[in-house]
Amino acid sequence: MKLLFEKSKKNRPGTRFTSSFESDRPGLAQKYFRSSLDLPELSEPEVMRHYTALSKQNIGVDNAFYPLGSCTMKYNPRINEQTSRFEGFASSHPLFDASLVQGNLALMVHLADALSAITGLPGITLAPAAGAHGELTGLMIMKKYFTDKGEKRTKIIAPDSSHGTNPASASMCGFTTISLKSNKDGMVDISALRELMDKDVAGLMMTNPNTLGVFDKNIEEITRIIHEAGGLVYGDGANANALLGKTLFSKMGFDIIHLNLHKTFSTPHGGGGPGAGPVAVTETLKEFLPGPLPVKNSGTYSFQMPKKSIGRIRSFFGNFGVLVRAYTYICSLGRDGLSAVSDHAVLNAEYVKALLKDYYHIAYDSPTKHEFVLDDTGLPNGVTTMDIAKRLLDYGFHPPTVYFPLIVHGALMIEPTETESKETLEEFADALIAIRQEAATNPDMVKNAPHTTPVFRLDEVMAARKPDLCYTVQQKG
Repeated sequence: MKLLFEKSKKNRPGTRFTSSFESDRPGLAQKYFRSSLDLPELSEPEVMRHYTALSKQNIGVDNAFYPLGSCTMKYNPRINEQTSRFEGFASSHPLFDASLVQGNLALMVHLADALSAITGLPGITLAPAAGAHGELTGLMIMKKYFTDKGEKRTKIIAPDSSHGTNPASASMCGFTTISLKSNKDGMVDISALRELMDKDVAGLMMTNPNTLGVFDKNIEEITRIIHEAGGLVYGDGANANALLGKTLFSKMGFDIIHLNLHKTFSTPHGGGGPGAGPVAVTETLKEFLPGPLPVKNSGTYSFQMPKKSIGRIRSFFGNFGVLVRAYTYICSLGRDGLSAVSDHAVLNAEYVKALLKDYYHIAYDSPTKHEFVLDDTGLPNGVTTMDIAKRLLDYGFHPPTVYFPLIVHGALMIEPTETESKETLEEFADALIAIRQEAATNPDMVKNAPHTTPVFRLDEVMAARKPDLCYTVQQKG
């Protein structure tokens, strides 16, 4: 596909300024206009077609199945987009006085109440801009909690199956991360946890269900061990899609959790755009929440700073457009609908796993929830996990997460989400089965994939270490 510069024809601009534009604004052209902008010259239809064609070269959740494990790339309902564009929301400014944005504040208070009901935790901040930002916020709360008690605790325990952001967030808060090994079933090794406990442990960061898709049946014992040592338990809410309406984080013993609105509650996800990672805490920790928090007093809405707040963790009050979308999703589905989300997310994952179990090795064949992990055990002719992922592109599917979690060699982490049909799941499974057969009979077809995308397979290592930011495309030949 040619660049816009290559399509450009001299004296064919899509926009021209009339002579009256310059005469009505004396000196403007001379002061601000360049004699040459060095921009391509094309008509408006040519520009529109160019960018529309570019958009079709990418695989996204709107045009293909996107089973990215741990990321919950669910469909974004268009009603969410409509409500976020209501004039009262879209035209408001964060510097407006609270009296002028009562509707915005009301929505934030109602959303916080809904998330409190979903998690079972009474304290909510909507400010964090992503899941990792929520983790950082939660650990800052944890650190201030112990400082307020006059304790200096330095360690955070994280299972070896945890998200990579967990130890990163702990490190940013000055904690040392201690890795906790998993047992043969992919759950926390209780005896190993007991051995790690001492007076320096501030808390445990844990995802449940974890990154293997396994719900740890010992969760109450795990949190009790931490609490008996005076520590706190942080819940990574990345996998909350499996729990809606089924259990509460508070019942499991979590003190702090974050929720990814761009995962569990269907707001746009990825591409560097805005996210949201609200944090929920117990009654004891509410006074440490970042502020200001939206509150309702005597029928009006305003902001309030908690007494021992860690302060602001983001400019203004969070990514409000994302909050509107998530609130729309929750209101659209209601209590029963949210519960059905988890029913179908788990059912879809179990169905795909059942379709593939005779063709791929399942890393941990414990009962799984919303996702599961295959691995490269038994792949013939030197075919790798990366080869499988690249070949899936030729079948029109975005690859699942690869090589994560790190405790599974050659991992393929699949999360179908609840929004995919039975037919789509079967087509995806058929593609993986066909690729497995190609690996045995025609391995070069798999090893040299993809074959139908605009460019050859890229060298991921070189792309990371020596990125070429100039436009270079190898044409297939």
